Amino acid sequence: MDHQEGKCRYTGMDKEYTIEDLAAFHGHLGPYIVLGYMIGRYARKNLCSDPFQMKAEVFCQDKPPQSCLADGVQIGSGCTLGKRNIRIVPSNEIRCHFAAGERELVIIPRPIAFTSESGKEHDLLIEQLAEKMYRMADTDLFTADLRPDWDHG
Repeated sequence: MDHQEGKCRYTGMDKEYTIEDLAAFHGHLGPYIVLGYMIGRYARKNLCSDPFQMKAEVFCQDKPPQSCLADGVQIGSGCTLGKRNIRIVPSNEIRCHFAAGERELVIIPRPIAFTSESGKEHDLLIEQLAEKMYRMADTDLFTADLRPDWDHG
């Protein structure tokens, strides 16, 4: 990005994160960080590209592995805990809400086909599932409903 007069050089940057980037940020590669990343990227591309103008709510269980979804949403959307424009809402139903101005985007993940294997192969199979999800189309991972003039009242 070129530095323009009066503009910060590192504002408005966008980056495609690799599987390795996600694993480095999160500490390992799992399905929920990948799913959250893909959801966040979708919101950034289809609702608002400015992470200062968007808010995110991640509805999920408030413990891992489901809460790992929020890490991916942060990376993908740019909504972060530090900016205070993302929050986890404890819920048994997984979904993400994004808002920018009067527009809202609701994303509902499709069920994840977890392995029933246990033992030492389990972690490897979970990682392989996450890699597979990273290459999947958004429509195979979730449904999205953009509401242009959402009535918040």
